[in-house]
Amino acid sequence: MPPQLYEFHLPLSPEELLKSGGVNQYVVQEVLSIKHLPSQLRAFQAAFRAQGPLAMLQHFDTIYSILHHFRSIDPGLKEDTLEFLIKVVSRHSQELPAILDDSALSVSDRSAHLNALKMNCYALIRLLESFETVTSHTSLMNLDVGGKGKKARTKTAHGFDWEEERQPILQLLTQLLQLDIRHLWNHSIIEEEFVSLVTGCCYRLLENPTISHQKNRPTREAITHLLGVALTRYNHMLSATVKIIQMLQHFEHLAPVLVAAVSLWATDYGMKSIVGEIVREIGQKCPQELSRDPSGAKSFAAFLTELAERVPAVLMSSMCILLDHLDGENYMMRNAVLAAMAEMVLQVLNGDQLEEAARETRDQFLDTLQAHGHDVNSFVRSRVLQLFTRIVQQKALPLTRFQAVVALAVGRLADKSVLVCKNAIQLLASFLANNPFSCRLSDTDLAGPLQKETQKLQEMRAQRQTAAASTALDPEEEWEAMQPELTSTLQQLLKFPQEEEVMPEQIANTETSEEVKGRIHQLLAKANYKQAITLAREAMGHFQESEPFSLTEPEESEENRFLHLLGIIFKGPAASTQGLDRNMAPGQTVCKETTSVSEPERSRKTDELVKQEMLVQYLQDAYSFSQKITEAIGIISKMMYENTTTVVQEVVEFFAMGFQFGVPQALFGVRRMLPLIWSKEPGVREAVLNAYRQLYLNPKGDSARAKAQALIQNLSLLLMDASVGTIQCLEEIICEFVQKDELKPSVTHLLWEQVTEKVPCSPLERCSSVMLLGMMARGKPEIVGSNLDMLVSVGLAEKVPQDYRLAQQVCCAIANISDRRKPSLGKRHPPFRLPQEHRLFERLQELVTKGFAHPDPLWIPFKEVAVTLTYQMAEGPEVICAQMLQGCAKQALEKLEEKNTSQEDPKETIPVLPTFLLMNLLSLAGDVALQQLVHLEQAVSGELCRRRVLQEEQEHKTKDPKEKNTSSETTMEEELGLVGGATADDTEAELIRNICEMELLDGKQVLAAFVPLLLKVCNNPGLYSNPDLSAAASLALGKFCMISSTFCDSQLRLLFTMLEKSSLPIVRSNLMVATGDLAIRFPNLVDPWTPHLYARLRDPAQQVRKTAGLVMTHLILKDMVKVKGQVSEMAVLLIDPVPQIAALAKNFFNELSHKGNAIYNLLPDIISRLADPEGGVEEEPFHTIMKQLLSYITKDKQTESLVEKLCQRFRTARAERQYRDLAYCVSQLPLTERGLRKMLDSFNCFGDKLSDQSVFSAFLSVVGKLRRGAKPEGKAVIDEFEQKLRACHTRGLDGIEELEINQGGSQRAPSARKQSTVSRLQPLASAASDNDFVTPEPRHSTRRLLNTQQRTSKKKPRIVFSSDESSEEELSAEMTEDETPKKTTPIRRASRRPRS
Repeated sequence: MPPQLYEFHLPLSPEELLKSGGVNQYVVQEVLSIKHLPSQLRAFQAAFRAQGPLAMLQHFDTIYSILHHFRSIDPGLKEDTLEFLIKVVSRHSQELPAILDDSALSVSDRSAHLNALKMNCYALIRLLESFETVTSHTSLMNLDVGGKGKKARTKTAHGFDWEEERQPILQLLTQLLQLDIRHLWNHSIIEEEFVSLVTGCCYRLLENPTISHQKNRPTREAITHLLGVALTRYNHMLSATVKIIQMLQHFEHLAPVLVAAVSLWATDYGMKSIVGEIVREIGQKCPQELSRDPSGAKSFAAFLTELAERVPAVLMSSMCILLDHLDGENYMMRNAVLAAMAEMVLQVLNGDQLEEAARETRDQFLDTLQAHGHDVNSFVRSRVLQLFTRIVQQKALPLTRFQAVVALAVGRLADKSVLVCKNAIQLLASFLANNPFSCRLSDTDLAGPLQKETQKLQEMRAQRQTAAASTALDPEEEWEAMQPELTSTLQQLLKFPQEEEVMPEQIANTETSEEVKGRIHQLLAKANYKQAITLAREAMGHFQESEPFSLTEPEESEENRFLHLLGIIFKGPAASTQGLDRNMAPGQTVCKETTSVSEPERSRKTDELVKQEMLVQYLQDAYSFSQKITEAIGIISKMMYENTTTVVQEVVEFFAMGFQFGVPQALFGVRRMLPLIWSKEPGVREAVLNAYRQLYLNPKGDSARAKAQALIQNLSLLLMDASVGTIQCLEEIICEFVQKDELKPSVTHLLWEQVTEKVPCSPLERCSSVMLLGMMARGKPEIVGSNLDMLVSVGLAEKVPQDYRLAQQVCCAIANISDRRKPSLGKRHPPFRLPQEHRLFERLQELVTKGFAHPDPLWIPFKEVAVTLTYQMAEGPEVICAQMLQGCAKQALEKLEEKNTSQEDPKETIPVLPTFLLMNLLSLAGDVALQQLVHLEQAVSGELCRRRVLQEEQEHKTKDPKEKNTSSETTMEEELGLVGGATADDTEAELIRNICEMELLDGKQVLAAFVPLLLKVCNNPGLYSNPDLSAAASLALGKFCMISSTFCDSQLRLLFTMLEKSSLPIVRSNLMVATGDLAIRFPNLVDPWTPHLYARLRDPAQQVRKTAGLVMTHLILKDMVKVKGQVSEMAVLLIDPVPQIAALAKNFFNELSHKGNAIYNLLPDIISRLADPEGGVEEEPFHTIMKQLLSYITKDKQTESLVEKLCQRFRTARAERQYRDLAYCVSQLPLTERGLRKMLDSFNCFGDKLSDQSVFSAFLSVVGKLRRGAKPEGKAVIDEFEQKLRACHTRGLDGIEELEINQGGSQRAPSARKQSTVSRLQPLASAASDNDFVTPEPRHSTRRLLNTQQRTSKKKPRIVFSSDESSEEELSAEMTEDETPKKTTPIRRASRRPRS
């Protein structure tokens, strides 16, 4: 058939071209074999050179055959075919403009070109799709192939890079579609199949997941432009909308790609309507359907969010369609709609010049955002806070909404979701950074100006009212003001005369027209327009011949007549003033002139009043904002020690910003964040460093010296009244800054100038400068070391009076230049020490001995650091300190002799020594004793080890090679620690121990001379009753006990008696610390006294409880004491009225929960003790404690075991309170289905207790928790358990029997058999047992014994659980010798040194 006589129909599938269709429809005659394809392609190429694009009409079968065998043919042939078809289509697109413009084109030629166009496009597009399919399949097969050569391998495999070939083809098709090719079709209507053919290839290319990669950006742009041409020229809108919706549902990667395309069509191609069509389709999606299709909902949400960012103005007109999704279940769609609203507020509805409609739309969007700040889904709440953060940062939030949004953020700080809390803090930080009020947001600073300006405003308003009352208004102006409303009322009365109101009083017969005019004037002045019009109408009929009622023109309309009459009455024209007082006329004229003269003045005063009102409103808003920020700070400060790192980082940044904006309470947060410098989380530590770097390292100043001065002043403010812990944290931060060279040299220079008094400064500033230099010396010791002599001469100089605070800080600063730690074995150089004759020790000894005789309270802390520094840096420190002790003791004896000689009859009067001297002496002796011990244990022991290692290395170097070979046989033994270093370590440790035990407190030593005096003071609290003396003596006794185990053993009874019976909280607190240290040094000796340590946890004094909590926390977590049943005393601290103590207890259990199953093992005993009616706690506090403790039980096996144990305990409980407590504990456990089955198995244990409403409610709450996440198969068990609960609650245990009968005995038979087995294995305990909460023997003992053996084989923390102790232990400290505990339990120390 000649080409002009057939018609090529675009097929839906390639197979359709092989079938004969309608009349004159083209059919592929033959599918060529693979071997004939190259020759036929060459023939096609030759024909193309001769005939041009119309050659396709005779050679289409060749291209069809190539497509048919595409997967089997040679890659070279594929490439040649693609290259050739591109030439054909390109040539055709070049020739078509001339053909289309030819008016003489015959029908046959037009048909030939149409067929050729369809064939060429079909062939090229199908070839493109074939390449794309093969490439996509290959890339999926090689998905695991990576490395630098991946791209090269792909290119080699296909012969060319297909990703680079797609763009020219798409551009060619775009160029072709831009021609006016519709004239080739009949009636110039392009068939839909042709448009679908071209656009379909675009959609297939988009389905490739790699299309979103950056390298494929040219291809994406080419697809976008091709589809854009189809939209604008070929009516592709409806098809594109449907296809985009389908692709969004099925391909997650396409959301950003399609957003870019749609936004380009809406802007560059002017196709804004497609946005509305797509949004309409999304808006009509059923919310329930989207909740079942999370993938599609996610894509729709991403599409809407990004589209709103690109074209918010276009999308805004379609927002009403999306509002239904705000009530849908899918939170991602809610987030998308809210994000779109926020983008419109930011980009479209922003600014002060908005029209009324735009302003209303903005307010509606903001209202919606605020409402969803309380959304049920935490992700939506978090997203709302993020959106408000952006709005605030870009200053798009109206001032009128500041208070409401700040209140929203403050409320969200208490949200259960960590993400919401984090974003709430970020929003408040943005409010601080972008607030329009002030850079100083102190509510105390703002309160004064607010009160002052408010008072001024009230005065201005009062003056305005007075002026208004005294100034007569122009009647003409008043009439013009009232005329619109009067006209409206008149028209209404004339239109509806039946609605006229009847005057309460008619015109009297004796009433004159002037009196009626006066009444009408009064009604108009009072704005009673209806009554005035009605009265005027009656007057017109009553006074027809009296002016002004007779001056009406009959030809005027009724409305104009009334207005004219009322105007004459109100304004009083000259014609109607004959009856008025003529003397008023001149006065009225003067008044009018005065008014006209004062008009500018009145306008100025009005402007001033408006400005004042705005100022007061501004100050009021600023004050309210400051108060909200202050409220937020109180909440945020409690979140500083959360477990979530990101929240802590946000809290730190918030306080840093608040401090910069002058919020007074922010300083509290800045100080409170200091301990976070010790955090194990690098992010938290770095956040604290950044905060202090931002706050203190970049001060404002014109010069380097001014900046240094500001920096020093700011840091000094932090040191004022700072605790020891705060100073240590700040020291760590400054050390970090110094090591990183972030502190300028000008800071160091200025500090030294203040220390040496070259710059005038106060004593406190000088002391702070020394502290800062000491902190810097930790990072760079040469800062102080290079100026040591100057610091000694300045800081330790003799003065009157002596500044012991400065001297103390000088000692601390000098101590930082030496290494405090024990010398390691790898060090070759001896530790840094100064000779005894150094000026430093001379000054220290002189200051200590001279200050001893003066009652200065600052001398005690000074002499402590002086003794510590001496032992830390001096050669032979014991000699220097012995001289200090001797010098002070000599002064005490001299003072005693002076007192004795001054008495008249020394034989009859006991000599008396001033209390402060005795206190100073004992305190100094205690410090020397403790430092002597530390010196031996650390410095001397370390030096012995160092010398031994050096000696061994020297001997090893001097050995002959033969000796080295023979010594290699002992290498294995040395590595195992059987000889060599380990033995030497033990020898050195034994030497140090013997010195401490035998020599330090021997009668020949200096310290031994103070022991009798010390014991006498401690044993006679009535005679030595001074509180300071008692505190110093008790602390010194504890330090002396640290030296020798023998001396410690002999004085333990005295220590614990004082710990229990002393009336001074400071003594009990000091001794708690001392006995805690002794428990670590001599654990075997202190172990029998452990109950007395626990007893201090219930001490009436807050200080003692806090100290006891700290000490017991360290001892228990370091495994130095047994974790016995008395740990319940630590649990009681969870409800301590002092927040710091309660936080300490919570931290203890947090740490204990990380030690294996420690809390799980302790819980039964804690419950027994706390629920004991005689010695436990009240019900509400019990609930608080157990809620915290049971939150640590997270493992399913632990939960199931605890449920079983607690259920069994119902049998032995005797009081109703115990039932309720046990039920509450069960309700707080995170039960699973297996745990529920355990409860069902043990139902008989607690079934008879369900008549109590509290017990029943607790078990019902368990049912409620289980239902939330229950699986369908588990709901039957839950329903059964609830039915049994309700039956027992209403009718007792008999109700269960009735329930089982109703349900059918056959269904319950297995369960009944199981319960009977349980009852045989587990007999009921006697109710009259002496021990109340004895846990019954567990069931399946054989299996559990096996499990126990398996568990004990694993390494566990050394926590001993003792439930056998008596709950009635005597804690009295009045103990005689036979009452002293003799039973000792050996506790192995972590150290390898042997202890007696």
